[in-house]
Amino acid sequence: MPGPDQPTLRALAERRSVPSRLLAEPAPDEAHLAELLQLASRVPDHGALVPWRFVTLRGDARLALGEALAARARERDPQAAEAVVDKARRRFSFAPLVVAVVARLTPDHKVPECEQRMTAGCVCFALLQAARGAGYGAQWLTGWSAYDRPFLARLGLGEHEELAGFIHIGTPTDTPDERERPDAAALTRAWTPD
Repeated sequence: MPGPDQPTLRALAERRSVPSRLLAEPAPDEAHLAELLQLASRVPDHGALVPWRFVTLRGDARLALGEALAARARERDPQAAEAVVDKARRRFSFAPLVVAVVARLTPDHKVPECEQRMTAGCVCFALLQAARGAGYGAQWLTGWSAYDRPFLARLGLGEHEELAGFIHIGTPTDTPDERERPDAAALTRAWTPD
């Protein structure tokens, strides 16, 4: 087995999310982002369906999407507290770049939809790792908006599309504290036949 200084293992051992509130400019420019998205697309993909696509948000587009989310929060609950609506409004305003990873599902295919969703999830994780490897910080977020069909339609998702996650990317302004990680040994059991 490779030693602990092997770069891939070190990247996994040091993986952590950087909260979107701690992400600032610069973000990857268009050319660098294209490279990161290409790297993130090297994921397991049963049936080679390519069940994902990307929607990028920068600058005023992030703020406009936040306004759309605030309006949707009011539609969902006309009595919502202003703090709830404001939180929705600011949702995409922190990191300078947000990449929506969209799961493009092919219904009634021999590859089950759950596997197609997992592939899109792998893209999210690979994009986190690619961003970190390029010197950026990133956070994978969802929240209620990721499951709200009217809001997703506003983002341009079609009938057989779902949001796998919003990947917020930028330059960290601080280093987040390490958190306790699960003990993999405690979660592992060898199967034996009866």
